[in-house]
Amino acid sequence: MASAVVILAAGSGSRVGATVDGAPVNKVLLPLVDAPVLAHSVRTALATPGVRRVVVVARPGEESLVTDALVPHLPPDPAESGTPEVALVTGGATRHASEHAALRTLTPWVAAGEIEVVAIHDGARPLASRELFSATITAAAEHGGAIPVAPATGLVTADARPAPADLAGVQTPQAFRAGLLLTAYDRADREGFEGTDTASCVERWAEDVRIAAVPSTARNLKVTFPEDVALADHLLRHSR
Repeated sequence: MASAVVILAAGSGSRVGATVDGAPVNKVLLPLVDAPVLAHSVRTALATPGVRRVVVVARPGEESLVTDALVPHLPPDPAESGTPEVALVTGGATRHASEHAALRTLTPWVAAGEIEVVAIHDGARPLASRELFSATITAAAEHGGAIPVAPATGLVTADARPAPADLAGVQTPQAFRAGLLLTAYDRADREGFEGTDTASCVERWAEDVRIAAVPSTARNLKVTFPEDVALADHLLRHSR
């Protein structure tokens, strides 16, 4: 299954409070074991069977920072090594706008039938495995769309009661058949709609699509708070 992976790195990460030499820094550029947070997702995407292109979305003004952070951790010659090329695009003011910017760069390959499925992933989720990428892409090819879900624990309702036991949290990568994904975002753009995540846009604008749930775990954490960086570091070091 020929696929592409979009990795979003255009958020601010203000809740992490990340700084380098006293200056604020995007959380996806923080060091994590042997590489920046973002590089872990990019390397996993490149190693996923069937992935033909990887698109990294940078925040405006951070293109050089992202490039400098990633290049030392990428294969030096994609053509010679047989790995997909990594493209960098500038994101927009919102997550939805950043996703659409990446999808526009993939349009020629989708139109030519060279990319059948597109997965969109948060660069702040460095522990997503190659197996999770593969399972989500495969499910999307079969059903039209797929999202990883994991049990949501330790939650309470607004009135302080325990949340339902079967409540699940949605993660990334979220994958969809490429044609319907581009169509959904083009329709959303014409109507001025912006979804909170990829699945919300597809559900609203793509017709007759089933979004399958792919089992995941809490290990696919999102770096949101300072302690998440330390936890991700611990998990990576003890999984080798």
